[in-house]
Amino acid sequence: MISKEREYRNFKIEVRQAEEGEESYKVRGYASTFDPYVLWEGDDGVQYSEKVDPDAYCDADLSDVIFLYNHEGMVYARNKNNTMTLSVDEHGLLVEADLSSTEQSRQLYEAIKTGLVDQMSIGFTVAEDGYDRDTHTRTILRFRKLYDVSAVSIPANPGTDIAAVSARDYFHGVMEAEKAERLEEQRQLDVAKAKFHYYGGR
Repeated sequence: MISKEREYRNFKIEVRQAEEGEESYKVRGYASTFDPYVLWEGDDGVQYSEKVDPDAYCDADLSDVIFLYNHEGMVYARNKNNTMTLSVDEHGLLVEADLSSTEQSRQLYEAIKTGLVDQMSIGFTVAEDGYDRDTHTRTILRFRKLYDVSAVSIPANPGTDIAAVSARDYFHGVMEAEKAERLEEQRQLDVAKAKFHYYGGR
């Protein structure tokens, strides 16, 4: 069940420790990890999770990823001009950005350094995914494109935040499909019981 819309996820961002004597405005963090994380909880209390396959980035378009604040406004860094690097390791997709180029980017660095801003979010589309009904887990098998990495002031709230809308819509569709399957199974069971009682009573 692939979502064709752009999706967003939040992860931790931190200031990179400067080398001795270095004036650094660099930040780093994982745009995504390979650990499962809960994205949505249904009205029935069932938790729906997501995880990224370690090979999900193999064919993804990472040619021009930009660093933003709250997914909008000016560009603070980008990998196309080497002010940001993206690398995949055993933990996930690591982002390192140099925020020294403008007064605004340096102000954002200071906000991250003081802990006023401590989350990052990525904007992406999915090329291929899978869903495990037993564990209620979506696995992103292939990213189509990574658009941006953003420092964010408020992390995604599954109930209200716009960043979580795509996840809510995705799992709403999953929940509806599972509900329809349960109703159909119950209907078939009821029909079988009715036949049993009808023939058994004759």
